[in-house]
Amino acid sequence: DAVSIECASNDSAKYGEAVKLVAEKAPEAALILNCKDAAAAEAAVKAVAGRKPLLYCATGENAEAMAGIAKAGGVPLAVCAEGPEALSALTEKIKGLGVEDIVLDSGAKNAKDIIENNTQIRRAALKKSFKPLGYPIINYVLRDDPVFEASIASVAIARYASIVVVSTIEKWKNLALFTLRQNIYTDPQVPMQVEQKVYKIGEPVTGSPLMITTNFSLTYFIVSGEVENSKVPSWLAVMDCEGLSVLTAWAAGKFTAAKISQFIKESGIEDSVSSRELIIPGQVAILSGALEDKLDGWKITVGPREANAIPTFLKSRVN
Repeated sequence: DAVSIECASNDSAKYGEAVKLVAEKAPEAALILNCKDAAAAEAAVKAVAGRKPLLYCATGENAEAMAGIAKAGGVPLAVCAEGPEALSALTEKIKGLGVEDIVLDSGAKNAKDIIENNTQIRRAALKKSFKPLGYPIINYVLRDDPVFEASIASVAIARYASIVVVSTIEKWKNLALFTLRQNIYTDPQVPMQVEQKVYKIGEPVTGSPLMITTNFSLTYFIVSGEVENSKVPSWLAVMDCEGLSVLTAWAAGKFTAAKISQFIKESGIEDSVSSRELIIPGQVAILSGALEDKLDGWKITVGPREANAIPTFLKSRVN
């Protein structure tokens, strides 16, 4: 999501060139300028001002200089202090200097401090409407051990950090952290959905079975998993029903014969299959007659009521 560039040399020219290089190599990534030296920070901000980098960070020693750079460059500024109390005082000072876009770093590095500080910051902002702490939180969790680093990063994600900086981005680490983030920051009132389209399970051909289900993610993964277990290459048409399960979508009028037939016609699957047979979930067998009327030339077959019966059902059709 972002790249943090640390100024280890305090050399303005070297740091500016390094920032330019990263900006060129990663044109889509957000940039974090990790630099406490005012001169180097100013040069870096000017080099990539159009990218709106996050300037990290203002401390008690460099607050005025960093605030001036952030304000002049129109970039957000991270404010760093030890603990929520000192952080709130410094944040008020930075805001008084004219900086509006602020990110908070309480100095927490270990799991205990991250949990305590981030929780106090969020509670103060939300429950007490304490405005000096009502900004996004950033946590640096750099560790030599990648597994330990991923563990600390997961704590930060779970405890309100908006930005978590790690030292490396191995695929396994990204997968774990992105999955955690997606599951925590998903509205529980909005059903998890998959994309509406016709999915290939295995390597289906024109004569392979065509099944249909709704786009509720749990339904999709269960059904597609059972189709894979059957070892029968198949087409799986997944219809947008606003993330509802089969019976719920049918009861809500979102998985009807008219809508299913429209989806099949618009999906383009007719160009990929020769059998003209559509297998519908057994729980909505009542739709078979209406579907045959709506889909001229198609045969509607009622499939199993339960997903675990799909492998046997598909194998019996092949043998």
